Amino acid sequence: MVSKYRTQFNKEFSQEKYQKTNELIIEKCGQEAAFRLSESPIFLTNDFWNKLDDASQSIITQIKNMSDEELSKAIPANCKVPNDTKKPHFLAIDFGICQDENGEIIPQLIELQAFPSLFGFQRLFEEVITEVYPFLTDLKKSLSQDEFVEKLKAVIVGDENPENVILLEIYPEKQKTAVDFVLTEQLLGIKTVCLTKVKKEGKKLFYEKDGELIPINRIYNRVIFDELDKIEGLETEFDFREDVDVEWITHPNWFFKVSKHILPKLKHAFVPKSYFLSDFPNNETLENFVLKPLFSFAGSGVNLNPTQEIIDQIDDKENYILQRKVIYAPLFEDINGEFSKAEIRLLFGWDPKKENPELLVNLVRMTKAAMVNVDFNKKDAIWIGSSMAFFGN
Repeated sequence: MVSKYRTQFNKEFSQEKYQKTNELIIEKCGQEAAFRLSESPIFLTNDFWNKLDDASQSIITQIKNMSDEELSKAIPANCKVPNDTKKPHFLAIDFGICQDENGEIIPQLIELQAFPSLFGFQRLFEEVITEVYPFLTDLKKSLSQDEFVEKLKAVIVGDENPENVILLEIYPEKQKTAVDFVLTEQLLGIKTVCLTKVKKEGKKLFYEKDGELIPINRIYNRVIFDELDKIEGLETEFDFREDVDVEWITHPNWFFKVSKHILPKLKHAFVPKSYFLSDFPNNETLENFVLKPLFSFAGSGVNLNPTQEIIDQIDDKENYILQRKVIYAPLFEDINGEFSKAEIRLLFGWDPKKENPELLVNLVRMTKAAMVNVDFNKKDAIWIGSSMAFFGN
């Protein structure tokens, strides 16, 4: 979208530099990313940033104005966790980079979640990509490294001793996001612990370190709670639904409370109209909508072309939404003259002591397929995968 930066990047690009980017990530954190990194960042205008910011701030204000009673309706009865908090610690807002009927490039809200994402990895990716392509340094508008760590630490560690704070995941070494766990450990001095390794004594939780049981006071939660039931043979001493003496960062209930469940309630020029499937009006045309399950990640269960026959077969219609289709704009030219589409995720941290969340990093997913998830792309495609955005004129 900013042609001078695109031209310069494509001129400087080489396969060797892409390899160098991947090698530097391994060098700096000790392991490679288990997901595909795009060869290129994307370049967006400051005007587009202003649109993103306006939409995001409006969405945040609307969420703050929703009552806890209203938000809590989203939590499945079998997933309610005690000791909820007044606000989440994280917010991820995903926008498609689209084109309206007048040809103007606009953001369109795709989904949102009060759940953490790749804070540590995206920070490293920015550092590495600007090292490989030094001209990008002039486009950096992000926090300094010290400011970033300070703000992330305020949200996740707070006033606790880092030894008593854990990053909790189920089988963390098997997760595609494992590289982010390693980086979070390095940045914050906390330990990643598998849910199966958590010990429970009364209402207290512990993890083992060098043969000693260490009390857990805070949990930086990366477990998607409702997926635990799908894991066969899972045995744990601790069930999320138990009343225990820990502080959740962020509380598991927020995964449901701020999710696709609130999309039908949000209003803004850059928020496509959504309906609960059970409330879809007769005067709307089904072919103009995408069918989405309320609680799913990475595009699973999404149907781009739902039919009445498909909808009639769904019994739990309250667990699905229909969202008006948006047109992702093929804007990002590769070295072969082909174009990718993209989605940008704004990653906010919300210090409990502050009135509003703060943007810490952005994450971009590039694609040449109908869906943005990397898994849907051709294996030999380029300019696809995980990346980030720079803004300028």
